[in-house]
Amino acid sequence: MEDSFAFIIHPIDPKRDVSRKFPLLGGLPVWMIDFFSLFFPPVYISEVKGIQSAATGEILRGWFVACPLTPQRMMSLPPAVVYRKIIQTGRMAEKLGARILGLGAFTSVVGDGGITIAQNLNIPVTTGDSYTVAMAVQAIEEAAVLMDIPLPQATVAVVGGAGAIGAVCAEMLAPKVQEMVLIGRQLDKLEETAVHLRQLSPTPITTSNDIATIGRAHLIITVTSAIDTIIQPEHLRPGAVVCDVSRPRDVSRRVVEERGDVLVIEGGMVEVPGPVDFGFNFGFPPKMAYACMAETMALALEKHYAHFTLGKRVQLSQVLAIDTIATKHGFRLGGFRSFERAITEQEIAQIKGNALSLAPLSTKSL
Repeated sequence: MEDSFAFIIHPIDPKRDVSRKFPLLGGLPVWMIDFFSLFFPPVYISEVKGIQSAATGEILRGWFVACPLTPQRMMSLPPAVVYRKIIQTGRMAEKLGARILGLGAFTSVVGDGGITIAQNLNIPVTTGDSYTVAMAVQAIEEAAVLMDIPLPQATVAVVGGAGAIGAVCAEMLAPKVQEMVLIGRQLDKLEETAVHLRQLSPTPITTSNDIATIGRAHLIITVTSAIDTIIQPEHLRPGAVVCDVSRPRDVSRRVVEERGDVLVIEGGMVEVPGPVDFGFNFGFPPKMAYACMAETMALALEKHYAHFTLGKRVQLSQVLAIDTIATKHGFRLGGFRSFERAITEQEIAQIKGNALSLAPLSTKSL
C-alpha cells in the first residue's frame, strides 16, 4: 500500500477562500456563505503530488479535502454538529485512500482537539500542533537574530499562553529569555501554565488578561482561537517582533500599514521537499505549506500511521520528535511572510532602522 495522507482545510476568510474553488459562490455576501456552509457537503479540493523524502527518495501521495464550515459557524454551532461535519470530511479522505489525516485551522480546535474525530474514523489523526510549535519557536528565534534582539535580554509574550500550542512555545522559550509573559482570557488557566514553567526555569513568569501587556515585550508569539483580530498598532513597542500563528489572524492588518517599526511574521510556513504540486492555491508560494500540513506529510513519509498530536495539550517530547522526523525528510522553515507576501532582508533592515530612530534608548538597551 502506497504512503498517503489527507488534510482538512476550511474557509477562513469566507469570500476569498470560497472564491478560490467556487468563483461564483464567492460573490455571495459573507452572512449567506456562513448560513449555507452548514448545508454544504464535504468538498474534494485537490490531489497533492510530488512530495519526495530527502532521506529515502520515496514519493508521497495526498489530498486536500474541505469541511465547508466557516470559523463563525464552528464556534457558534453545537460541538456535536461540527464534529459530524468534520467526520464526514474525514470519511471522504478515507475513501480517497489516505492512511493518515491532518486537521487544519479550526477543525483542530473545536471541542476536544480532535479526539472525538479520531475515535470516529478508521485512519489515524493529527492536529499538526506539534510541528506548528517547532516552527513558531524557530521562526521567532531567527527573526530575533535579524532584528538584533538577544534572547537572554528579551521579554517574550505568548498570547494564548494557556492553549495547546502557546503553553509549549512558552516552555521552549522560557529558559532562554529574561522574562516570560503569558496572556489570555482565563487567568486561572494561565497561572496553571505559569506554575509548570516556574518548576522548569528560574525565568520570571507573569500572567495577564490584558492584551495591552504585550507593549512590554520584544518578541511575541500569538496563537489564539479568536475570530477577530486582537493585536492593534497601539499595543506594540518599537522594534517588536510578532509571530502570528493563528488562523484567522490575531494581528490586525493596520499593524503593518501603520507601524513601519514592527516586524510581523506568519508562523509555521514550511518548505516541502520534492517537486510538489498542491493542485490548489491556498495563498502560499510554490512548495510552501503550513506547519500543521507538513506534520501530516512528514508522519506519512516516516510511515508513522498512528495518532500523533491530539487533545488540548501538546507534549514537548512530541514537538522534538516531529521536528527530528521532518528535518530528516527535508522539511524546513520557509522564510518569512506577512499578510501573504514575502518579507525581504531589505525590508527587515528598514524596520530595524525605523525602530532605532523612534526609540533609540529602549532598543539600544538590549
